Amino acid sequence: MTDPLLYVLGAFVLIQLFYYLFFFTRLAFYSKSTNYQSDYTGVTVLVCAWNERENLEELLPLLDQQDYPLYEVILLDDRSDDGSEEFIRNNIFNWKNIRYIRINDQFDHVTPKKYALTVGMKQATYPIALMTDADCRPDSNHWIKSMASQVTSEKDIVLGFSPYFKLPGLLNWFIRCETFYAAVQYLSMALAGLTYMGVGRNILYKRSVFFANKGFYTHRKVFGGDDDIFLNEAASSTNTTISIERESFVYSKPKTTWNDWFRQKRRHLAVSRFYRARNKLMLGLLSGSHIGVWALAIGMLADGLFRHDILFLEALGVIWGVRWVIQLFLLILINNKLGRTVEWFSFLPMDFALFIYYLVFGFITLTKRKPRTSWN
Repeated sequence: MTDPLLYVLGAFVLIQLFYYLFFFTRLAFYSKSTNYQSDYTGVTVLVCAWNERENLEELLPLLDQQDYPLYEVILLDDRSDDGSEEFIRNNIFNWKNIRYIRINDQFDHVTPKKYALTVGMKQATYPIALMTDADCRPDSNHWIKSMASQVTSEKDIVLGFSPYFKLPGLLNWFIRCETFYAAVQYLSMALAGLTYMGVGRNILYKRSVFFANKGFYTHRKVFGGDDDIFLNEAASSTNTTISIERESFVYSKPKTTWNDWFRQKRRHLAVSRFYRARNKLMLGLLSGSHIGVWALAIGMLADGLFRHDILFLEALGVIWGVRWVIQLFLLILINNKLGRTVEWFSFLPMDFALFIYYLVFGFITLTKRKPRTSWN
């Protein structure tokens, strides 16, 4: 008699394959297009910063040298006391596209970063807003052009890719893996008309969308969510697209200690409770089936080896092998489109590491402890 656990494992694998074949193939076979035009729409780049002088010294010259005919950069300095203000005021006349707004107040009814972004949206000159963070670096001087080229009369929101710089060590490897797999999900879902998040390090939308949705009003007191909670409210099945041209990438500095990374991830995951119910279900099925596949496979492998059941082990190998071959093929295709930020031979250990990650943070999310945040 066939072991019923094989059917359970098969069910989890089918769920995984549904996501890979119905959603992730959209990104794997996505035809990249850049629609450069002669009549450029003005773009305002918004950068929020709190005590980021060293990063601003590197970032602002890069933003000022962007190859785009009609843009401005608004630096929103939120109460920095690290010399940022002095640095900006001493150099502002050397930059032709940089505007500086100093924010000296903090309010109880809204988090600092959301207040700063709202100020930037109101003060912006141009109809399109492009966001990034102070610790980010555009991969080219065509970043604005590449992102803005995807805007049309129907597409109001553009999701970009923001990988992390490669550094030595296990933590950096996993950060790059998790960032890559998160991008696989949110970019694929956006192509399927089921947008649920983007990353604030590289996201563009028309300012009219921001004001039509009353900005961050419904989650103004929530730390984080200026990208994903906002998109859960503002994105529709037709108004969002993606930009995955290499020129549109924005690299970011990763956390370098496990404690810092842990706090960052807790903050990011804490806002998922504000997602639409369908998005929670969609993400829960994907991560839950991932846990199920690995937990059952490990247990069943140990059991089969203990019992010396060759037929059982062969069946287990076939089920696992089908999943892995399809997954590996599609991840390699997507990785090629996303700049090969993860080595292809890392995909199997990445898959196992994500299993551990989902287990740990799934438990933490269920405990609903509120992460402590000083600024976001």
